[in-house]
Amino acid sequence: QVQLEESGGGLVQPGGSLRLSCAASGRTFSMYAVGWFRQAPGKERELVAGINWNGDSQYYAHFVKGRFTISRDNAKNTVYLQMNSLLPEDTSVYYCAAARITTNQASGYNYWGQGTQVTVSS
Repeated sequence: QVQLEESGGGLVQPGGSLRLSCAASGRTFSMYAVGWFRQAPGKERELVAGINWNGDSQYYAHFVKGRFTISRDNAKNTVYLQMNSLLPEDTSVYYCAAARITTNQASGYNYWGQGTQVTVSS
């Protein structure tokens, strides 16, 4: 069993930065791939970035590539999403999720956090 809790969301101006954290409980968290998803009102949930169990492989959606960086610290049971050069269209609720295998499909993730709101506005 893995429980996830996101933090670090908030209000930021366009061009600004935020770092989201996904803290996990459970001794086996280091064995899970982790993804950051986002969902805006009226839109489908979409994968933003993913990282495999040991951090040596990352995936980025085209709309965040070059601006966001995903990383993990298994000693701290935490995965991070550094978000730079934020745009108004990045406004969304951001969720982290854990999967037993590396996947880009939301249906493949076994555990989800409650989400954290990110609002990019001047």
